[in-house]
Amino acid sequence: MLKYNPANKQFSQKLRANQTDAEKILWNKIRKRQIKGYLFTRQKPIGKYLVDFYCHKLKLVIEVDGDLHYLTEDDLVKDMQRDQYLENLGIIVYRVNNIDVYKNLEEVIQGIWDSVVKLKS
Repeated sequence: MLKYNPANKQFSQKLRANQTDAEKILWNKIRKRQIKGYLFTRQKPIGKYLVDFYCHKLKLVIEVDGDLHYLTEDDLVKDMQRDQYLENLGIIVYRVNNIDVYKNLEEVIQGIWDSVVKLKS
């Protein structure tokens, strides 16, 4: 079982209720086991972090990155540290950009499918 900071539970509930538009769009494509029958959860607390989407069986995180992820070098470093923390737990991080969700949704879904296939082979 993954450990998490209990203080993040209430925050994760708030984030689920206030998803970004890109998260809503992607959630509608991956919820209810639409990706090869795998269950994803939203705003999952893992350690001191909250991830956008998580599949426990695959140990796969999907992060939808908005403009805030690219503002400063410090933001990029924080994302890299977070990814490294998750990877040390054996979790694969798949990042997509908001713009890709809006303009290339089918390619984003195909990339997730490809990741699932790779993880299962």
